[in-house]
Amino acid sequence: MNTRMTSRLPDTAITPRDGDLLAAVDLGSNSFHIVVAQCVLGQLRVVDRLRETVRMAEGLNALGGLAPAVRERALASLSRFGQRIANIPPRHVRVVATNTVRQLRSPDSFLVPAEAALGHTIDVISGREEARLVYLGVAHEQPPQEGQKRLVIDIGGGSTECIIGRGFEPLERESLQVGCIASTRRFFDGGKLSRKRWNSALTEISAQMQQFAATYRQLGWDEAIGTSGTHKAIGNICVAMKLTKGSITAEAIAQIRDRLLQAESIGSIDLPSLSDDRRPIIAGGVLVLEALFATLGIDRLQVSKAALREGVLYDLLGRGGADDPRDVSVSALMHRYGVDPAQAQRVSHTALLLFDQVASAWQLTSDDRAMLSRAACVHEIGLAIAHSGYHTHGAYVLANSDIVGFSQQGQRFLAALVRTHRRSIPKSAFEAIPDRLLANARRSAALLRLAVLLHRARGDELPPMLQLKAKDDLLTLRIDKRWLQGHPLLRADLESEPDDMLGLGIQLRISTG
Repeated sequence: MNTRMTSRLPDTAITPRDGDLLAAVDLGSNSFHIVVAQCVLGQLRVVDRLRETVRMAEGLNALGGLAPAVRERALASLSRFGQRIANIPPRHVRVVATNTVRQLRSPDSFLVPAEAALGHTIDVISGREEARLVYLGVAHEQPPQEGQKRLVIDIGGGSTECIIGRGFEPLERESLQVGCIASTRRFFDGGKLSRKRWNSALTEISAQMQQFAATYRQLGWDEAIGTSGTHKAIGNICVAMKLTKGSITAEAIAQIRDRLLQAESIGSIDLPSLSDDRRPIIAGGVLVLEALFATLGIDRLQVSKAALREGVLYDLLGRGGADDPRDVSVSALMHRYGVDPAQAQRVSHTALLLFDQVASAWQLTSDDRAMLSRAACVHEIGLAIAHSGYHTHGAYVLANSDIVGFSQQGQRFLAALVRTHRRSIPKSAFEAIPDRLLANARRSAALLRLAVLLHRARGDELPPMLQLKAKDDLLTLRIDKRWLQGHPLLRADLESEPDDMLGLGIQLRISTG
């Protein structure tokens, strides 16, 4: 039995009032976190935090499978988290999953029971989107000085994010497939430590960082900040060894590394203030940080308490409003690919006109409405590549780009609508869409197809009578007969459209009157 949640995407309109609670949940590769905040006079005041060590990355195998014991550990944690946020409205909660879920061969095999256990939908975000949110969290928790640039580093369990930003805006974002758990497992197999292994691993990781090191060095920064449990643990070790007062320096990293390598195995590492919980993965964390210091030329790194979860919380405030990063990204895509704004506006307006007539019958949400409008705005981006098959080109761009503000599921939703807005519907068009979004994706695609047909001549004119009704998978379009007779191209398109729309699982009837 499919236990996946049947609830739709949450409303995008948040607009919290004084006293409202918001929650951000971060399903990291090492730990799961919740931060709950209350809106007080327009500000967010943290009222609760939860953290549980799950070590998802520890259960990930080379084929993209997840060990059953780790899977059950994760689900048990999510069940407890679900109880904490059960009374917070879904529109005020956002849950993100990071590197380990990105690496799963079949993410739904985990996401289906995970969403059921938590009681909320889970967004899988890309590494570069994770980097953006990490930077956003640090920027809000430690407001930057005007004009200064910052380097922010987050070493997670499975990946490491590096960001240079100014103010609240990231300028460069990178995500590397190295983290404290992944690197410990990969380079110190069997828990064995040696300087030879360390130096070999350092060379390999540093080589990966060369792809962006020159750009980062040239751009420069005024201060460097580290966030995540790895940086906090290393900062505490620096204090306990009387190397610094809490910051991390290149000299301190070298001394910590030398002391760490006095142990012959992971289990016998003896570093002051290091918790038993952190000991099994500290080697990988120190290794990655040493490589970053050397490759980027970092002298000193301050440690921040903020992390991805705080960034998710602040990003949640902007979603659905005037500052929704997804709408900013859509505008940027339109500009980059030279989309005709007048045509995009025509199609978007008509698509929403049709949407509003069937939203109740089809149980479509405000988020579906927003996504339909975004799809209408970018449905022609593929024309910048070639007219032939431009819907296929556009869908590929949307599915495979790093688009600010969108989860991986959100990008695939958008791509599916663009892929299917014209011509026949391939069976594979919706394969990447989660089951919980599938019906709404197909129905939204039907509305976009009709809007595109109505504006094929790239004019603003609409028939004086345009009524759309929906019942289950039956869609009835009533259009002015006399007007249609004067538009032979549209009439021909509408005559063939019912056959094409069957590919969406929708029966279309055309009624003239």
